[in-house]
Amino acid sequence: MNKKQLKIMKGKPGFIAALDQSGGSTPKALKAYGIDPEMYHGENEMFNMVHAMRTRIIKSPSFTSDKVLAAILFEQTMDRKIDGMYTADYLWEEKGIIPILKIDKGLAEENNHVKLMKPINNLGETLAHAAYDRHIFGTKERSVIYDYDEEGIKAVIDQQFELGMKVASFGLVPILEPEVDINNPHKAESEAFMLKEIQRHLAELDEDVRLMFKVTIPTEANLYAPLMDDPRVVRVVALSGGYTVEHANELLAGNHGLIASFSRALAEKLRHQQSDSEFDEALKEAVDSIYEASVK
Repeated sequence: MNKKQLKIMKGKPGFIAALDQSGGSTPKALKAYGIDPEMYHGENEMFNMVHAMRTRIIKSPSFTSDKVLAAILFEQTMDRKIDGMYTADYLWEEKGIIPILKIDKGLAEENNHVKLMKPINNLGETLAHAAYDRHIFGTKERSVIYDYDEEGIKAVIDQQFELGMKVASFGLVPILEPEVDINNPHKAESEAFMLKEIQRHLAELDEDVRLMFKVTIPTEANLYAPLMDDPRVVRVVALSGGYTVEHANELLAGNHGLIASFSRALAEKLRHQQSDSEFDEALKEAVDSIYEASVK
């Protein structure tokens, strides 16, 4: 574990940029960026274009460590380069931004009103490669809760902690992401029960374990404040969950200590067709607004 990066993640003001669109979400991300499916042919061209989009964001003068603490990368991005450097090395050495890796392989079929993570093949190899070859700080792994169901929520939290402890055994900091869907009809109840399950698991961990959480902005403001007080928890961050950047920022600002880890909300005003100055200005506007909401 990189101690300098850990210190930054623990205490520096800022937010985490989620640049981790995977195979399933890449076409939607490219379309939002102004690249329609007919503009590329096959998966390889698609991933080349999304890497070019991520590269443009990362290299922008608006994307700096003054406000961006870390960036979450798709696994394939980890092995691609920016200006001759592996992406994680470029982020840290050139920009001072901490690299994090998305490791989940998508969601299983819904059961008990939740979707668990699919099995992750070659997990040990991926984690070793990330930690020792690509200088990754931590990982992110997502599952989703669609309605209040105690059995389902328990299963989500059990799986998240089981995977998180495997990640931690490689010296990486896991970001557990049990997303509560913003359209969950019993969102507040689901979040309250989930918090109890998280606290139950935390109490069983050794004191030297370090982990993070990525959560939906809660219905009850400051619900996750107790997690922020746990010495094992490095940071609690929030996903935008389908909200616009303005709405997500408004909700986030009402939760002291909760910082953003936005994906779509960060890039929603960026377009392939923009000039560099237009692109940088749109990105600056998003970065500034998300940062301000994260430090309130």
